[in-house]
Amino acid sequence: MKIGFIGLGNVGGKLAGSLIRNNFDVTVREIDESLTNEFKKQGAKVAKSPKELAEQTDLIITSLPSPEVSAQVMESEDGVLNGLSENKIWLEMSTTDEDEVKRLGNKVISKKAIPLDGPVSGGCHRAATGNIAIFVGGERKAFEQILPALTVMGRKVLHTGELGSASVLKVITNYLASVHLVALGEAWTVAKKSNLDLAKTFKGIAVSSGNSFVHETESQVILNGSYNINFTMDLVLKDTGLFDNLAKKLNVPLEISPKIVEIFKDGQKKYGSRAWSSMIVKRMEDFNKIDFRAEGFPDELVDYEPEEKGYEI
Repeated sequence: MKIGFIGLGNVGGKLAGSLIRNNFDVTVREIDESLTNEFKKQGAKVAKSPKELAEQTDLIITSLPSPEVSAQVMESEDGVLNGLSENKIWLEMSTTDEDEVKRLGNKVISKKAIPLDGPVSGGCHRAATGNIAIFVGGERKAFEQILPALTVMGRKVLHTGELGSASVLKVITNYLASVHLVALGEAWTVAKKSNLDLAKTFKGIAVSSGNSFVHETESQVILNGSYNINFTMDLVLKDTGLFDNLAKKLNVPLEISPKIVEIFKDGQKKYGSRAWSSMIVKRMEDFNKIDFRAEGFPDELVDYEPEEKGYEI
């Protein structure tokens, strides 16, 4: 199977790297030539356009920062759609809107190709080791056909149902992560004001019913003070906006979601669109003139590749 990979950013670059390390035939495309040159050194081929990449490969993967960018890469004159042909597979690994992935999916089907959505969850540090979770929606037969590639990019792979279902599940999980992060800001504030040992508090939360994946990961770089989670404020706003818009489309009135969007908009205004998303807790530090620093925590998360790889379908 020849694989084309478009989008070599924080997550996409690591997913493509896993494919190359595992000896897949990979062709890449990225507007930043310094990134494509680096992948060329690792053994990847480089396509001049998304159309050329689609013509030369069997599985076309897109991992891009927004639905708008994905649409441009797919629909432009030299885009993926114009390079598709019968039985090729398009896998959208970007976090996107259900309606949008279905809209583009219909265009893929019109080319007699097969669309799948396959967003990932778990953070950049896990993407680097192939230890990330991947949700996949779409035709089951196509899912099984690309499973060898999926299981080197991710450790937990879940077929979620029809096309678009994976994107809905991803938006839900990202919303929950954002809620957990905002709640941690308040929890750390109360801990600090109570003069608790923050390193011991970290351990206490981790072994309690209050634990979460967000605490186990993002609290570490918060306590270090780097906040470096390799995910930015604008991306959280995109994701929380997708969730909020989905609820409105479904006519489901929500209480917490609108407040989360408001809080992250304030964080973006204070610290900038490209500030690390975990800096949302800095609002509480600044309001209360405190900090959440503690010794012994890393300035960047590192994941260790598990000894055994596996998948769930």
